[in-house]
Amino acid sequence: MVKLQNSVLPPPSPPKGNNFVYKALKNVRRRLGGPGRKQERKTSIVVPPAPSITVNTTSLLGKVAIVTGSSRSTGAAIAKALGEQGANVVVNYLNSPDAADKVVQSIRAQGRGSVAIRADVSTIEGAQELVNETIRAFGKLDILVLNAGVTASRPLAEVDEDFFDAHFDANVKAPLFLVKAAASLLPTPGGRIIFFSSSLTSASTVVPNTLCFVASKAAVEQVSRVLAKDLGTRGVTVNTVSPGPLDTAPFREGKTQKWIDFYAKQSPSSRLGVPEDVAPLVAFLASPAAQWINGQNIRVNGVSVTFIVWQMPPHRTNYYRP
Repeated sequence: MVKLQNSVLPPPSPPKGNNFVYKALKNVRRRLGGPGRKQERKTSIVVPPAPSITVNTTSLLGKVAIVTGSSRSTGAAIAKALGEQGANVVVNYLNSPDAADKVVQSIRAQGRGSVAIRADVSTIEGAQELVNETIRAFGKLDILVLNAGVTASRPLAEVDEDFFDAHFDANVKAPLFLVKAAASLLPTPGGRIIFFSSSLTSASTVVPNTLCFVASKAAVEQVSRVLAKDLGTRGVTVNTVSPGPLDTAPFREGKTQKWIDFYAKQSPSSRLGVPEDVAPLVAFLASPAAQWINGQNIRVNGVSVTFIVWQMPPHRTNYYRP
């Protein structure tokens, strides 16, 4: 119990000239218990005990999570990390059923529920289908991880409407409408939404040929901030994770080992990140321990965000969709 004791100001000095300050100090002194006011009983405030530090506030036991694009790479690592913390996980895929099944079996081996659901979450229809199938499988939804997206690079002269739309449809529009489909199903409070952006949006050096990708990810960050306000009144948190270069198949595609080594040296650790560097953060943001973290963009890049890029490897024109 903490006791707050009344404070008493010392008597003010006699007035010199204008007595306005003197009267003001005298007034304050009377309010705090000086002469001219009857002393009141001292007030006590009972401070509630803090939660026990032994409580596992990072547990996701009994929660149901969707991880889009989780058959391989970063999405697969996230799905497994959520399962390790106790969540039942929907493994979403588009083109990799065998890989998705391996992730499902890995999660089930931990004693958790898991299903693989094929849905093209780059479309509004596919996003709604994914939510509907999740409810059919588990009856509820607590956590939504929006990992799936499109990444490709082209110089401006080769950027056409289809290339532009592919990025903004998959990286901005579809995730937004997936949130819309899921928002009313998330627990209030306790719902968790986690977007994915990229550390490239804050790199000190702009990377050439990444116009559509970086622009779409910058838009995602603003969508996340606004939704954090809109849904925060219901106790649903919305955050963004922005990885730096990760040693994954889409990152290595089109790059020589020389370029891979170059990117690795941008970090003080002299290595690229790996999906397992990102997954624990997502699991934490999905947990009760992160209830006061909302509207944030957390960069996971090993300080490799300050690229010094004089040239770029040949651009990629294909899309990566797990």
